[in-house]
Amino acid sequence: MKRKTTSGIEIKEVYTEPKEIKEQPGEFPFTRGIRKDMYRGRLWTMRQYAGFSTAQESNRRYHYLLAQGTTGLSVAFDLPTQIGYDSDHPLSEGEVGKVGVSIDSLKDMEELFEGIELESITTSMTINATAPILLSMYIALAKQQNADLKKISGTVQNDILKEYAARGTYIYPPKPSMRLITDIFEYCSEEVPKFNTISISGYHIREAGSTAVQELAFTLANGKAYLKAAMDKGLDINIFAKRLSFFFNCHNNFFEEIAKFRAARRMWAKLTKELGATQEQAQMLRFHTQTGGSTLTAQQPLNNIVRVTTQALAAVLGGTQSLHTNGYDEAFSLPTEEAAKLALRTQQIIAFESGVTDTADPLAGSYFIEALTEELETSAWKYIEKIDSMGGAVAAIEAGYIQNEIARSAYEYQNSVEDGSQKIVGVNCYSESEVPDFELLKVSDSIRDLQTEKLQHLKSVRDNEIVRQALDILKFHSKSKENLIPYIIHAVEAYATLGEISDILREEFGEY
Repeated sequence: MKRKTTSGIEIKEVYTEPKEIKEQPGEFPFTRGIRKDMYRGRLWTMRQYAGFSTAQESNRRYHYLLAQGTTGLSVAFDLPTQIGYDSDHPLSEGEVGKVGVSIDSLKDMEELFEGIELESITTSMTINATAPILLSMYIALAKQQNADLKKISGTVQNDILKEYAARGTYIYPPKPSMRLITDIFEYCSEEVPKFNTISISGYHIREAGSTAVQELAFTLANGKAYLKAAMDKGLDINIFAKRLSFFFNCHNNFFEEIAKFRAARRMWAKLTKELGATQEQAQMLRFHTQTGGSTLTAQQPLNNIVRVTTQALAAVLGGTQSLHTNGYDEAFSLPTEEAAKLALRTQQIIAFESGVTDTADPLAGSYFIEALTEELETSAWKYIEKIDSMGGAVAAIEAGYIQNEIARSAYEYQNSVEDGSQKIVGVNCYSESEVPDFELLKVSDSIRDLQTEKLQHLKSVRDNEIVRQALDILKFHSKSKENLIPYIIHAVEAYATLGEISDILREEFGEY
């Protein structure tokens, strides 16, 4: 019987064709990793994606994770924050603090990072349409702490194209959205040079149902669109490309996922070189990985510990720079402290007990891995060539091509689960009727009332004339081609709310 990867690549019974490996880790095109010594020199950043309820509650979880040994923070924001609504907006009802932390103003950001020095920690923020506002709040807070802006580091996701294609938390049409993204590129390259100004995300493309090949192709096609948009603005690819990072998913097909990461580095190096990057740092693909949320099952949830472990191991063998491991209970709710700690311990055991960090790219030269890396690359280039022929990623998204391809793959996968050809332990094989009983993390609906009270208090004590002036200045400059980030920071520092700033931009740019 023929066997295939999840992307439909046929797997031979045995691989016997040797491939000479001339390239070393840290050498172009970086198939074997971006550093010569990889994890012998520095381990990946161990991040645990966290954020729920109020800023104070999330702050408590951050201090807990830091005490358990996490080496970087990763902030989840609730849906109103992601789409530019304050907590008291009618459309926010039922969603405040549920899938992430609620941030309405700089005041919330101050509480979120209370007791945490921004200069001493890297912070990743999963935020897109409102990324300019949340990043401005982070910068404003760093200024309050008297931090050196040249030293603060982290990542803002800031990837709107995958929102149109796979996730849906967009606000503005593509053109003004791309303007805001390149404004961040330009501002940070001068003022906050160590901050990664975009995390080009394949994670959500995969969660929406794509194959590994599609995740690879569509993510790099989006990356190519961002490169071209920045270059059209006059930015130097050798400067801004150094601060681009990627965010990939890691699913259960162990070897395909490892090969995907290796192929991604090789493809991005070739792509950036073709577009004019001459410095190696501008050609390197650096990436964060999160284990596959959609692979977690509500049935027999402890099985998820095994799934997360194999996915995390694949990410490490694939050469990730940063990693989040999911909690076993996340098919039900946000993770409890116990589940989050176990997920972090999974990374620590891989790092310190498994031995896989002792040498760079330990699977290099494997007949199977090398062949699979080439197969994935070849298949992904075909998609990118198709997208290029349509006019690039933006045009392909506007035409619905990328969305339709993802939907087709999701449909085919679901059919394979239902007909049993794709086995999922505990779901369509080795299933049990018993319902698991364990503690879940629940976020109260009263959080919206608390946030609304805070907003009312803020508006009663801030200087509302200064707020109005700051918003008027932002509105005036949004009609020009000027970089908007300094004006957003000015509004944030006056304690204008996220919703107020978003509404100014809605008025000028419209909604998509």
